[in-house]
Amino acid sequence: MSLQTQIMDEIKTAMKAKDTVALEALRAVKSELLLASTASGSKEDLSEDEEIKLLQRLVKTRKESARIFTEQNRPDLAEPELAQVAVIEKFLPAQLSEEEVEAVIAKIIAETGASGIASMGKVMGLASAQLGGTAEGKTISAIVKKLLV
Repeated sequence: MSLQTQIMDEIKTAMKAKDTVALEALRAVKSELLLASTASGSKEDLSEDEEIKLLQRLVKTRKESARIFTEQNRPDLAEPELAQVAVIEKFLPAQLSEEEVEAVIAKIIAETGASGIASMGKVMGLASAQLGGTAEGKTISAIVKKLLV
């Protein structure tokens, strides 16, 4: 089942349940999927990797908004953002723990023989490709820095 079909089914469920937070999050995902598929100018659907990147971007945006609202002492605005994050994350692959990410990156460093911060770009490229949608770029970057220094 495609992501768009899943989103449409979830929208119907949220409408029946009168779940406004989930409905808002799902509509945002639907909108982004539609924009992405029409922006590229192609007639074919988005690839799974592109869908995952789109969902990760939406989650990142909402987490950042929630962080800003929390810093400004506005928990009333931060809570819906975090609730939307939970709704969107249901469509993402399971995230790896930091220990699992560290093990994968350590293996990449051993295979490439990378050493020092100068090799960070090469390691980041390989790690990002291998870990795809299972880890945030921020986490990958922090672990690569820690292991290369």
